Amino acid sequence: MSDQDETRSSRDSTRNTLIVAIGVSLVCSILVSSAAIVLRPTQKENETLFRHRIVLQVAGLYEEGVSIDEQFEAIETRMVDLSTGEYVDIDPVTFDAEHAANDPETGVDIPEDEDIARLKRRAKYAPVYLVAEGGQLKQVILPIRGKGLWSTLYGYLAVEPDGETVRDIKFYEHAETPGLGDQIDRPAWQSQWQGKQLFDADGNPQIEIVLGQAPADSDYQVDGLSGATMTAKGVQNLVRYWTGADGFKAYLARLGNEASNNG
Repeated sequence: MSDQDETRSSRDSTRNTLIVAIGVSLVCSILVSSAAIVLRPTQKENETLFRHRIVLQVAGLYEEGVSIDEQFEAIETRMVDLSTGEYVDIDPVTFDAEHAANDPETGVDIPEDEDIARLKRRAKYAPVYLVAEGGQLKQVILPIRGKGLWSTLYGYLAVEPDGETVRDIKFYEHAETPGLGDQIDRPAWQSQWQGKQLFDADGNPQIEIVLGQAPADSDYQVDGLSGATMTAKGVQNLVRYWTGADGFKAYLARLGNEASNNG
């Protein structure tokens, strides 16, 4: 074979290899994309079931082995206008808080000096989960989120009908340091929140996660997280933000007024 034939053969071989490689890549891309599209509804459904389970757990209603959908029927989901604290006619099933936050029509910028949860933007509306018994409101579950040390923390805060007293707190997603920041997942630490007061006498968010051990008789303070000061600070700030004037404060005040009037 001449040198010219060898060169042509080499070019053909390289071209064929590239064609095969590109063809395989295209087929793989199509298969992956198709799988993602096909599996997306299932993934969404699983995410919803997971969040519903956490809501049930923070409400103290979750039963292992019982259908989550059936258990969740005991909870009423409503949408709230955060600026007024009033319920609004928005479908909570299709509502996506992060998507709404980034939409100019449904989201707002958070001024830097007020953004203690480090969110930058938030939606104008938020879901709340109502737990009633015999037609009487027993607790309300609020979605909360904000920055910790390494990640955004997503969770739920359960509040008594008075709009001031904490029943429980749980986080369902974060990427804080294992063995340190993930102490926020420990039931023993979460249980300290039960009975804490969200506001001081002037109505200012007052929850504080202290360094070390909180006084046993404190209405507002919770034990710190050993070795995870920044995660603890993040939790404190996000709870204060979502119970403050830019979060659910107007809604919680309305709950408190209704509880006083009904009492």
